[in-house]
Amino acid sequence: MRIGSRTIREAAGVNLALADQGTSTTLLLLRHGETALTPEKRLSGSGGSDPALSETGERQAEAAGRRLVARGAVQAVVSSPMRRAQQTAEAAARRLGLEVHVDEGLREADFGAWEGLTFAEVRERYPDEMAAWLASPTAVPGGTGETFTAVARRAALSRDRLLTRYEGQTVLVVSHVGVLRTLVRLALGAPPGSLFRMELAAASLSAVAYDGEGHASVRLLNDTSHLADHR
Repeated sequence: MRIGSRTIREAAGVNLALADQGTSTTLLLLRHGETALTPEKRLSGSGGSDPALSETGERQAEAAGRRLVARGAVQAVVSSPMRRAQQTAEAAARRLGLEVHVDEGLREADFGAWEGLTFAEVRERYPDEMAAWLASPTAVPGGTGETFTAVARRAALSRDRLLTRYEGQTVLVVSHVGVLRTLVRLALGAPPGSLFRMELAAASLSAVAYDGEGHASVRLLNDTSHLADHR
């Protein structure tokens, strides 16, 4: 099936070099647990502080680890370099008996001068800039931040590295809401504006499977059932 002059897998942004792979590879996407900034919905990217998990976030990470052990078949754990993601990954990896590998491309976006602000505060202080950011993936947040186009580029590179390195395996990918939404968006072949229409809660699990021809299939999205007693 074709979309204009592009195949489905091209629209989804999957490197065509993966097309000859003969086995399915699954990326389990785990957003890090809560920090002190999460309940207030404050922007917390790679351009500001690097907060640790809160007590709630630590409980969430442990709950996610238990869920992954019960699920089974996780063969590798890869994390963003940021502290909250690594703490979440380490909690899961301990239970899975695996090591944590770090991929720099999985870090959160840089929000520039907006770091630490809520969406409401950004809208009040920078209304024009906020409107431009919501409308276009090439808009620079906070004056010096990272565009969603740039985030998508490095997220896709990280994805392709993982699909090549862990071909045929199930990999736990621990990262941030911006990067994980981007990976889901690319899997769906959805437009950039869809990023703002996805809910990926703290410590939620999603899953994308890639078949031997490079086709992506979203199998799970924003599953928080394991957090029922760990809010």
